[in-house]
Amino acid sequence: SMNQELKHEGIFPPFDASILNGLSDPVFLVDTNHVVVNFNTAAANLLGPDLSSSSLDGLLNSVHIASAIDKTLTGNPANRSEVFLPHPIGRYFELNIWRLPDLKSVGPCWAMLVLHDITETKKAAQMRADFVANVSHELRSPLSALLGFIETLRGPARNDPDASDRFLEIMENEAKRMARLINDLLALSKVETDEHIQPDQVVDLSITLKQVTDILLVNAKDRNMEISISLQDRLPKILGDADELIQVFQNLIGNAIHYGRPNSQISVCASKCSLPTAAMSDAQGVAVAIINEGEGIPPEDIPRLTERFYRVDKGRSRDMGGTGLGLAIVKHILVRHRGHLHIESDLGGETKFTVLLLSA
Repeated sequence: SMNQELKHEGIFPPFDASILNGLSDPVFLVDTNHVVVNFNTAAANLLGPDLSSSSLDGLLNSVHIASAIDKTLTGNPANRSEVFLPHPIGRYFELNIWRLPDLKSVGPCWAMLVLHDITETKKAAQMRADFVANVSHELRSPLSALLGFIETLRGPARNDPDASDRFLEIMENEAKRMARLINDLLALSKVETDEHIQPDQVVDLSITLKQVTDILLVNAKDRNMEISISLQDRLPKILGDADELIQVFQNLIGNAIHYGRPNSQISVCASKCSLPTAAMSDAQGVAVAIINEGEGIPPEDIPRLTERFYRVDKGRSRDMGGTGLGLAIVKHILVRHRGHLHIESDLGGETKFTVLLLSA
């Protein structure tokens, strides 16, 4: 056909986008005026379906990409580079670009661009850096306190038994705080390592919840609080890791005690529910809601609660011996269980943490 002959003459782009539709990265082919000549499905998903014959400069609004296209077309291949595209949502991409056909050919030429999304990688790197900074910060203050008190005990307070007793008690609390932090870091690291392995024990949640409430009754009594537990009849058993689930509910009910109003009640309710699964069908599961009365959580803080070291009330959390890792551990254990955590809170009223777990 005429079309075929023209293609061989090099008048049409030597390229069929349909072979690239399987790629998850956006691919564009542009001519010397930066007009889009061809593109794949991922490119249309990124910038909308009306790409043909539009100027890529106008669509991407990136001076860096425009100059990289010019460089490539004049025979200076641009190195891989990183670009930030604020539209439609701010994302970072690695840009790969080359010329079609190569320099030895005469006639028209095009530039082919591949954008590889590296936003998540950058985010993960940033999180790692923040994590190290946070851990150092959290360990530095108890360590400084210990060193300061040791110095005082060896010097000015050497022959003062009252001061020694007082300082040793504070030192013990600081050392315990470091131990808690290290235990939580180890727990978090273990859960993250096993996150892709779904647990396979059959767990009876009514037994787990009773165990946890028994452990925490003393803490509740200290604040004059009651824990009421209500379980729906014939709760389905769930697939999980019994020890990890005890940790989840210990962290959540422990928080409900710490942050609840003294003399108030905490209720723990478990009931059957249906859960959306990856297969788009609903699966049977169990919902466990833990409700307390207290100051509540500001709405802007709720999405960040499961981040490591994120605290709504830093001073209060540290005074109570919190490490800032409890909810991060809960989140990762639930990811491993393919479960979910929902948080609702009215300022000055009820706060409700709901754990959803798949039944066995």
